[in-house]
Amino acid sequence: MTDDHDHDHDHELELATLAGGCFWCLEAPFQELDGVRAVTSGYAGGHVDDPTYEQVCSGSTGHAEVVRIEYDPGRISYTDLLTVFFALHDPTTEDRQGPDVGSQYRSAVFTHDDEQREVAAATIERLADDYDDPIVTEVEPLDAFYPAEDYHQDYYANNPQRAYCQMQIRPKMEKVRELFAERVAND
Repeated sequence: MTDDHDHDHDHELELATLAGGCFWCLEAPFQELDGVRAVTSGYAGGHVDDPTYEQVCSGSTGHAEVVRIEYDPGRISYTDLLTVFFALHDPTTEDRQGPDVGSQYRSAVFTHDDEQREVAAATIERLADDYDDPIVTEVEPLDAFYPAEDYHQDYYANNPQRAYCQMQIRPKMEKVRELFAERVAND
């Protein structure tokens, strides 16, 4: 029998589910990070099964736009992911990020277990003094995650010239490359 620890690390991947405004704005920067294997845009925190983008945008389903991040905790920690997350959006504005307004754009950490909940609470406490206003980020257990429609996946990569991408996403990409240069994958 061969020892599968050497070449099969997939079973060690963990998940993080984060909401901080438009999911396109989080998807692209997180894809840059070393240790992040996949980022899926989707919806969480609502009360309708398998909602559509239009339903979520209407604000009637209670969902937030989220990214689900598959990551290797041996290369990047949950704390690291949250630190990047808080740098990428304003956690003090309720139901709003930049031009995007509505409960679907709320700041939230959807936790997968008690450990994530504790780390999220500790991270918020640690960062609280960095902001003039209170952090309003919700920390709640993940109930269900629904992947968004195909055209939302890899949105920035597929639509880099779109005005929204230039105005809203590109600065976030640059911020990650600058603030977290040592964490950005160089492949």
